[in-house]
Amino acid sequence: METELKLTLSEPDLPRLLDHPLLTAQGTRQHLLNTYFDTPDLALQQRRMAVRERRSGERWLLTVKTAGQSTGGLSRRQEWEGPTTPGALQFDQLVNDAALSQTLMTLRPRLQAMFCTDFERQRWLITHAGAEIEVALDQGRIHVPGTALSEPLLELELELLSGPEEALLALAEVLRQAPQGPVTLAPSDASKAQRGMALWRRA
Repeated sequence: METELKLTLSEPDLPRLLDHPLLTAQGTRQHLLNTYFDTPDLALQQRRMAVRERRSGERWLLTVKTAGQSTGGLSRRQEWEGPTTPGALQFDQLVNDAALSQTLMTLRPRLQAMFCTDFERQRWLITHAGAEIEVALDQGRIHVPGTALSEPLLELELELLSGPEEALLALAEVLRQAPQGPVTLAPSDASKAQRGMALWRRA
Protein backbone atom coordinates (compact mmCIF):
# COMPACT_ATOMS: atom_id res chain seq x y z
CA MET A 1 0.00 0.00 0.00
CA GLU A 2 1.46 3.33 -1.09
CA THR A 3 0.61 6.47 0.88
CA GLU A 4 1.93 9.74 -0.44
CA LEU A 5 1.26 13.46 -0.56
CA LYS A 6 1.72 15.10 -3.97
CA LEU A 7 2.49 18.83 -4.09
CA THR A 8 3.00 21.16 -7.05
CA LEU A 9 5.28 24.16 -7.00
CA SER A 10 6.42 26.88 -9.38
CA GLU A 11 9.88 27.40 -10.83
CA PRO A 12 10.45 30.69 -8.91
CA ASP A 13 9.83 28.89 -5.59
CA LEU A 14 12.36 26.14 -6.30
CA PRO A 15 15.52 27.90 -5.00
CA ARG A 16 13.77 28.74 -1.70
CA LEU A 17 12.63 25.14 -1.31
CA LEU A 18 16.12 23.76 -1.94
CA ASP A 19 17.48 26.23 0.63
CA HIS A 20 15.33 24.68 3.35
CA PRO A 21 17.47 23.26 6.20
CA LEU A 22 15.81 19.85 5.85
CA LEU A 23 16.88 19.65 2.19
CA THR A 24 20.36 21.16 2.32
CA ALA A 25 21.93 17.70 2.16
CA GLN A 26 22.46 16.78 -1.48
CA GLY A 27 20.33 13.65 -1.35
CA THR A 28 20.46 11.16 -4.19
CA ARG A 29 19.77 11.87 -7.86
CA GLN A 30 18.24 9.60 -10.50
CA HIS A 31 17.30 10.13 -14.13
CA LEU A 32 14.04 8.26 -14.68
CA LEU A 33 12.53 7.39 -18.07
CA ASN A 34 8.97 6.04 -17.82
CA THR A 35 6.54 4.64 -20.38
CA TYR A 36 2.85 4.19 -19.51
CA PHE A 37 0.65 1.62 -21.23
CA ASP A 38 -3.04 1.13 -21.96
CA THR A 39 -5.26 -0.53 -24.54
CA PRO A 40 -6.73 1.42 -27.50
CA ASP A 41 -10.09 1.53 -25.69
CA LEU A 42 -8.42 2.61 -22.40
CA ALA A 43 -9.30 -0.49 -20.42
CA LEU A 44 -6.81 0.36 -17.67
CA GLN A 45 -8.00 3.92 -17.31
CA GLN A 46 -11.58 2.68 -16.98
CA ARG A 47 -10.37 0.56 -14.06
CA ARG A 48 -8.41 3.56 -12.69
CA MET A 49 -5.18 1.60 -12.97
CA ALA A 50 -1.73 2.42 -14.31
CA VAL A 51 0.95 0.18 -15.84
CA ARG A 52 4.44 1.64 -16.17
CA GLU A 53 7.88 0.56 -17.32
CA ARG A 54 10.69 2.55 -15.75
CA ARG A 55 14.36 2.77 -16.67
CA SER A 56 16.75 3.98 -14.00
CA GLY A 57 20.34 3.68 -15.17
CA GLU A 58 20.71 0.11 -16.42
CA ARG A 59 17.79 -1.12 -14.33
CA TRP A 60 14.25 -1.69 -15.67
CA LEU A 61 11.19 -1.90 -13.41
CA LEU A 62 7.58 -2.85 -14.09
CA THR A 63 4.97 -1.12 -11.91
CA VAL A 64 1.24 -1.69 -11.49
CA LYS A 65 -0.84 0.80 -9.50
CA THR A 66 -4.50 0.20 -8.70
CA ALA A 67 -7.35 2.61 -8.14
CA GLY A 68 -7.03 4.42 -4.87
CA GLN A 69 -8.34 7.38 -2.95
CA SER A 70 -6.87 10.85 -3.35
CA THR A 71 -8.02 13.85 -1.34
CA GLY A 72 -6.16 17.10 -0.91
CA GLY A 73 -3.11 15.61 -2.59
CA LEU A 74 -2.96 12.66 -0.13
CA SER A 75 -3.38 9.35 -1.93
CA ARG A 76 -3.53 5.71 -0.85
CA ARG A 77 -3.40 2.85 -3.34
CA GLN A 78 -1.97 -0.60 -3.92
CA GLU A 79 1.26 -0.85 -5.86
CA TRP A 80 3.43 -3.69 -7.17
CA GLU A 81 6.92 -3.09 -8.56
CA GLY A 82 9.73 -5.41 -9.61
CA PRO A 83 12.57 -5.98 -12.10
CA THR A 84 11.55 -6.54 -15.71
CA THR A 85 12.76 -6.90 -19.28
CA PRO A 86 11.57 -4.07 -21.57
CA GLY A 87 8.31 -5.02 -23.26
CA ALA A 88 7.85 -8.28 -21.31
CA LEU A 89 4.95 -7.08 -19.13
CA GLN A 90 4.98 -10.31 -17.10
CA PHE A 91 2.21 -9.40 -14.70
CA ASP A 92 1.82 -13.00 -13.56
CA GLN A 93 5.31 -12.82 -12.05
CA LEU A 94 4.71 -9.47 -10.37
CA VAL A 95 1.14 -9.17 -9.06
CA ASN A 96 0.22 -11.50 -6.21
CA ASP A 97 -3.51 -10.82 -6.58
CA ALA A 98 -4.62 -13.76 -8.75
CA ALA A 99 -7.71 -12.10 -10.24
CA LEU A 100 -5.88 -8.88 -11.06
CA SER A 101 -2.92 -10.75 -12.49
CA GLN A 102 -5.22 -12.74 -14.79
CA THR A 103 -7.00 -9.58 -15.95
CA LEU A 104 -3.70 -7.91 -16.79
CA MET A 105 -2.37 -10.96 -18.64
CA THR A 106 -5.58 -11.05 -20.69
CA LEU A 107 -5.14 -7.38 -21.60
CA ARG A 108 -1.40 -7.67 -22.27
CA PRO A 109 -1.57 -8.40 -26.06
CA ARG A 110 -3.51 -5.15 -26.57
CA LEU A 111 -1.37 -2.88 -24.42
CA GLN A 112 0.53 -0.11 -26.20
CA ALA A 113 2.73 2.82 -25.15
CA MET A 114 0.58 5.91 -24.59
CA PHE A 115 2.87 8.58 -23.15
CA CYS A 116 6.20 9.03 -21.38
CA THR A 117 7.61 10.94 -18.46
CA ASP A 118 11.28 11.92 -18.45
CA PHE A 119 12.58 13.57 -15.30
CA GLU A 120 15.35 13.89 -12.77
CA ARG A 121 14.47 12.87 -9.23
CA GLN A 122 16.25 14.28 -6.21
CA ARG A 123 15.50 12.23 -3.12
CA TRP A 124 15.90 12.69 0.62
CA LEU A 125 14.97 10.42 3.55
CA ILE A 126 13.66 12.45 6.48
CA THR A 127 12.48 11.54 9.97
CA HIS A 128 9.70 13.89 11.04
CA ALA A 129 6.86 13.77 13.58
CA GLY A 130 7.50 10.11 14.37
CA ALA A 131 7.56 9.02 10.72
CA GLU A 132 10.09 8.00 8.08
CA ILE A 133 9.32 9.94 4.90
CA GLU A 134 10.84 9.89 1.43
CA VAL A 135 10.90 13.36 -0.12
CA ALA A 136 11.21 13.30 -3.92
CA LEU A 137 11.58 16.36 -6.12
CA ASP A 138 10.78 15.58 -9.77
CA GLN A 139 11.82 17.95 -12.58
CA GLY A 140 11.32 17.12 -16.24
CA ARG A 141 8.52 16.70 -18.75
CA ILE A 142 5.56 14.59 -19.84
CA HIS A 143 5.31 13.90 -23.59
CA VAL A 144 3.45 11.82 -26.15
CA PRO A 145 5.86 9.89 -28.42
CA GLY A 146 5.63 10.75 -32.10
CA THR A 147 3.96 14.11 -31.44
CA ALA A 148 5.00 17.59 -30.36
CA LEU A 149 2.77 17.34 -27.29
CA SER A 150 4.75 18.02 -24.13
CA GLU A 151 4.31 19.80 -20.80
CA PRO A 152 6.69 20.53 -17.93
CA LEU A 153 6.76 18.43 -14.79
CA LEU A 154 7.72 19.96 -11.45
CA GLU A 155 6.35 18.39 -8.29
CA LEU A 156 7.25 17.29 -4.80
CA GLU A 157 6.14 13.91 -3.47
CA LEU A 158 6.20 12.97 0.21
CA GLU A 159 5.90 9.18 0.58
CA LEU A 160 5.21 7.60 3.96
CA LEU A 161 7.63 4.74 4.66
CA SER A 162 6.58 4.22 8.28
CA GLY A 163 4.69 6.05 11.00
CA PRO A 164 1.48 8.12 11.08
CA GLU A 165 0.25 9.60 7.81
CA GLU A 166 -0.47 12.91 9.55
CA ALA A 167 3.30 13.41 9.49
CA LEU A 168 3.11 13.98 5.72
CA LEU A 169 0.90 17.04 6.21
CA ALA A 170 3.07 18.25 9.07
CA LEU A 171 6.24 17.97 6.98
CA ALA A 172 4.61 19.76 4.05
CA GLU A 173 3.76 22.67 6.33
CA VAL A 174 7.35 22.84 7.60
CA LEU A 175 8.71 22.84 4.03
CA ARG A 176 6.42 25.74 3.14
CA GLN A 177 8.17 27.89 5.75
CA ALA A 178 11.58 28.19 4.11
CA PRO A 179 14.11 30.62 5.65
CA GLN A 180 14.37 32.64 2.41
CA GLY A 181 10.61 33.11 2.23
CA PRO A 182 7.39 31.08 1.94
CA VAL A 183 7.16 28.33 -0.67
CA THR A 184 3.81 27.66 -2.32
CA LEU A 185 3.31 23.89 -2.21
CA ALA A 186 -0.19 23.18 -3.48
CA PRO A 187 -1.79 19.75 -2.94
CA SER A 188 -2.57 17.95 -6.21
CA ASP A 189 -4.82 14.94 -6.79
CA ALA A 190 -3.61 14.54 -10.40
CA SER A 191 -1.08 11.74 -10.79
CA LYS A 192 1.56 11.67 -13.52
CA ALA A 193 -0.55 8.98 -15.22
CA GLN A 194 -3.66 11.17 -15.19
CA ARG A 195 -1.74 14.15 -16.54
CA GLY A 196 -0.19 11.99 -19.25
CA MET A 197 -3.55 10.62 -20.35
CA ALA A 198 -4.98 14.14 -20.53
CA LEU A 199 -2.06 15.08 -22.79
CA TRP A 200 -2.53 11.94 -24.92
CA ARG A 201 -6.16 12.81 -25.52
CA ARG A 202 -5.04 15.98 -27.25
CA ALA A 203 -3.06 14.00 -29.86
